[in-house]
Amino acid sequence: MDLMAQFAVLTLTTIFAGALAFAMAWIFLQGAFRLMQPAGRAAEGRPSAVRLELVHGTRASAPQFALRR
Repeated sequence: MDLMAQFAVLTLTTIFAGALAFAMAWIFLQGAFRLMQPAGRAAEGRPSAVRLELVHGTRASAPQFALRR
């Protein structure tokens, strides 16, 4: 009987530790995503405008990566 009680306590402790590890990993992941947000966007609460020079540069460099036949 004592062995079954010890096994039950060990099982419950393992399940609790697994749930706690999952919860901590989830919290840290949410914190990492929050830290990756741009500072201006988080402060203003609205999406920032698209930078046109990035779009133009992407359009200009795209033909270099096209497959040649």
